[in-house]
Amino acid sequence: MENETSAIALEARDLVKIYRMGAVEVHALRGVDVEFRESELVVLLGPSGSGKSTLLNILGGLDNPTSGTVMFRDRVLSLGSERAMNLYRRNHVGFVFQFYNLIPSLTARENVALVTEIARDPMQPGEALAMVGLADRMDHFPAQLSGGEQQRVAIARAIAKRPDLLLCDEPTGALDSKTGILVLDAILRINRELGTTTALITHNAVIAEIANRVLYFADGRIVETRRNTIQRAPAELSW
Repeated sequence: MENETSAIALEARDLVKIYRMGAVEVHALRGVDVEFRESELVVLLGPSGSGKSTLLNILGGLDNPTSGTVMFRDRVLSLGSERAMNLYRRNHVGFVFQFYNLIPSLTARENVALVTEIARDPMQPGEALAMVGLADRMDHFPAQLSGGEQQRVAIARAIAKRPDLLLCDEPTGALDSKTGILVLDAILRINRELGTTTALITHNAVIAEIANRVLYFADGRIVETRRNTIQRAPAELSW
């Protein structure tokens, strides 16, 4: 469980991101400072366009900031080096998105195995699927799985390489509340059992109650930070 004395896993300083579309400039991030501690679960909350996904993409090495720095375990990331960022993503970061991006012609086990084949110290695909409650669905194809089951396969794929960071962008956004609870349960279990530093984007303020800490975004800035003294279990949420 995260506490204020645990080491910082990931931090960013003075992140600015400006998208230029012709003569128009869109300021997606406006000097954001943020840190995530080892084993912490942080929820990023705010309206669409407030900068949450832009920040997560930069922290995960999927995008470059206009200016600012990102540090992973006290080492500055070479944001301009494609090779360095490929290694960072491969060895340290797992991603979960709103849409599952599974390969339809592969079983759940085979979809997860795609990641384990390139990881340094992977789990067995079956082990990762068991962690998200799909031990009995490993040989099913995506079309044979519900939306929640497909999302849990995507989570298993993300964690099978034992990432230090799990970055989740609206992982329950396409799901009903009952199914979303199962997905959140899987994310919370991974955070607690593997000690994976986890950041989760949502529009749903209720989901924030499962976090150690909540970051509120507006207009490209973090406008408020709240620490939860009590984390609620997903099954306790009233969606």
